[in-house]
Amino acid sequence: MSSREDEALAQAAVTALTGQLALAPKPGLPDPRDLGARVSRMDHGMLRWSAKALAPGLAAMAAAARRTGEPTPGLRTELGAIGRCTEHSVHLAGGGHRGALWALGLLVAAAALDPRAGARDVAATAKRIAAHTDRRAPRRPSRGSSVSAKYGAAGARGEARAGFPHVRRALDTLTGARASGATEAQARLDALLTVMSTLQDTELLYTAGPMGLRHVQAGARTVLESGGSATEAGADALASLDVDLHTRAWSPRGSAGLLAGTLFLDSLPVQVRAAQADAL
Repeated sequence: MSSREDEALAQAAVTALTGQLALAPKPGLPDPRDLGARVSRMDHGMLRWSAKALAPGLAAMAAAARRTGEPTPGLRTELGAIGRCTEHSVHLAGGGHRGALWALGLLVAAAALDPRAGARDVAATAKRIAAHTDRRAPRRPSRGSSVSAKYGAAGARGEARAGFPHVRRALDTLTGARASGATEAQARLDALLTVMSTLQDTELLYTAGPMGLRHVQAGARTVLESGGSATEAGADALASLDVDLHTRAWSPRGSAGLLAGTLFLDSLPVQVRAAQADAL
């Protein structure tokens, strides 16, 4: 049974995910704007609805970690089993969020292991969990793992086993953009672009191939090198990239999932203060 602390971590993760969904313009990704295409609006609404279905599974992952107390192979296996059940629940609620569930599940479990840890320590603990093999994982390869093997991309598993380097870079971008006077939405968009600029996104590799991936990475770098979304030049470059990717139907979903993980870790100081207050 999950505790109040576990449920708070799960809710923080869901809030991070819905916060990511609320941003606009997100190149190639569903967002709240009227894009003139009904399916895009439906996709965004469906994703917001199904994001809420992650909460029970994420709370269960936090509870499993708190009960285990260490990033053991057994914990990794239990998280995998909970994750597969949660995927089924999310599918019934409309689908989506598979990559975000993987990242958020590991980070929530790592945060539960040490409720007073900071963002980078949580990422390091998640790395220790991800280093273990899920002994009960299905033997059939997923689309992401097949693409990773074909192109030599790290994929979601490699990102976690490396300690979420793109999430850590996105956190630095968030901090820097806020300090420079960007709005919260602009800082978050720049964090997304930071991930997009270098991530070997397996979803893009599947739909667009290596040349398409490089095209998206270059487009994200152009926005950042133009000063980011807070500047006129950067905003124009972002708008162009947004139209380009929606026209091509190229969606950097892996980057979106890692942005959700970034926003969750960014919220941890609030969670730490709450844990300290509960301990008094």
